[in-house]
Amino acid sequence: MENESKKEIMFKRMKEKKKEVKTVRKIVSIIVLVVLLIAGIASYFAYSYVKSALEPLNPESEEIIAVQVPIGSGLDTISTALEQNGVIKNAKIFKYYAKFNNESNFQAGDYTLTQAMTLDEIIQTLKTGKLYREPVFSMTVPEGLTLGEIGNVVEKATVHTSEDFLTLVTTDAFVDKMMVKYPKLLTAEIKAENVKYALEGYLYPATYPFYEDNPSLEVIVETMLTAMESNVSSYYELLAEDGKSVHWLVTFASLLEEEATATTDRKTIASVFYNRIEEGMPLQTDPTVLYALGSHKDRVLFEDLEVDNPYNTYQNKGLPPGPIANAGQSSFEAVLNPTDSKYFYFLADKKGTNHFSKTYDEHLQKIDEFLKK
Repeated sequence: MENESKKEIMFKRMKEKKKEVKTVRKIVSIIVLVVLLIAGIASYFAYSYVKSALEPLNPESEEIIAVQVPIGSGLDTISTALEQNGVIKNAKIFKYYAKFNNESNFQAGDYTLTQAMTLDEIIQTLKTGKLYREPVFSMTVPEGLTLGEIGNVVEKATVHTSEDFLTLVTTDAFVDKMMVKYPKLLTAEIKAENVKYALEGYLYPATYPFYEDNPSLEVIVETMLTAMESNVSSYYELLAEDGKSVHWLVTFASLLEEEATATTDRKTIASVFYNRIEEGMPLQTDPTVLYALGSHKDRVLFEDLEVDNPYNTYQNKGLPPGPIANAGQSSFEAVLNPTDSKYFYFLADKKGTNHFSKTYDEHLQKIDEFLKK
């Protein structure tokens, strides 16, 4: 009797376990079906959304929409402008579509677009640079210029003098006004104690079209600042993640702009500067000495290297307090994507070609080889 009751108990338990297993299986099956159903619905809606974003927003629309693409705008800025102005449905999808099709070389300018245009039509319009109004004149600001040199460019292209330009860009009230207008670009660092000129390096090098005969100096400067923000805004998130500031980027890039003669040189010179900073060595870059002296020289003398100035990177470690010139896109890219090297030294020969060395002895040999002949 005892054996029988034990068997009955065991049999009962087995039946209960089987029942539990069946229940668990049913629950798991239901959960899997629900997950698959949700995933299927989400995929369908995602597909439908992307499909609609790749099509004209309103094929029947004849409304003209004016869209401005500032000088120096990247694909992120352009995509956002198109969405904000109601020309496309989604900026990210437009950006990925353009990237997937290897579309680039978009032209700055003022465009007239419609919601009836396809993405391909919008892209081709932005690439051709067809404006709905022609500029009265254009002004080209090359890379590697200081504020004073940009003032000379402004004087040649407009009715304004270089002195008036320099007065405006160094006036505290105007700088403060620009800091309010461009808070992410112009931070408190530009007014640090040892910074020579707050806006040095922040006027982007480009060719600027103007649509009136005599634009004010404020309009001219704001146009260049807008181009600068458009050009570096895509780096804001990356800089924040790395604990770096825009001022750090603009300052570092200005050194590369003054030292380099080719895009590849910029990336390798950037690696030299990174290596030196990491080892606690001064950067020892001649353009900072010239900036400290406030004059241009074909040759920097040994006595010049002794100048007592915060910008002199022979006497002070790390980057100078601020930029020493305006930098172009390739210099910004070089700062953020330097060559991986073990170089600590470089020199430019008489033809302007840079030669890199890992040791000081190797550097001295190259001085003898390339500069003393």
